[in-house]
Amino acid sequence: MKTIKDKTEWRDAVRKIIIFRYLEDVELDDILASGDILEYDGDEPIVNEGEFDQSVFGVLGGTVSVSVKENDGNDVFICALGEGEIFGEAGFFLKIKRTASVLAKDTAIVFRLERKALMKHIRNFPTAGNKILLITIYGLLRKLRGANQELAYERKADMNQSDIDDIIDSLLE
Repeated sequence: MKTIKDKTEWRDAVRKIIIFRYLEDVELDDILASGDILEYDGDEPIVNEGEFDQSVFGVLGGTVSVSVKENDGNDVFICALGEGEIFGEAGFFLKIKRTASVLAKDTAIVFRLERKALMKHIRNFPTAGNKILLITIYGLLRKLRGANQELAYERKADMNQSDIDDIIDSLLE
């Protein structure tokens, strides 16, 4: 990972991040000054499942892959994220360890904003803070809805005990 010092050329890309899209120029400039722009090489970890970190990340360029570990240690792919998308936003609200790992799939540029910096921004710009938090909550609810739909689909695909009993009965006839 390397830190990009000159943030000015990335201002428009930071504005494309969904939670910062509706900020006034002065609010965006404060966010930009408060965060870090980081460059990761392909296959370089950005976030590791199980570590404690209360930062949110926005993808400015490239693609990142989100995965979780199974009990046997294998990684399970969750999704890929690209420009303008965010990850780690639960860290704004909860003091918990990371629930997933995020890996740069190719060269990836990300914007990192720590919780402390966001709280300071909210104190200085309460209207902007409300926008950021409402969009973050909306995004989390969309992710929850998607996860619920996947679970419902998986449950429909599962055989229940009566299906298994019917199969065995038909074999024994």
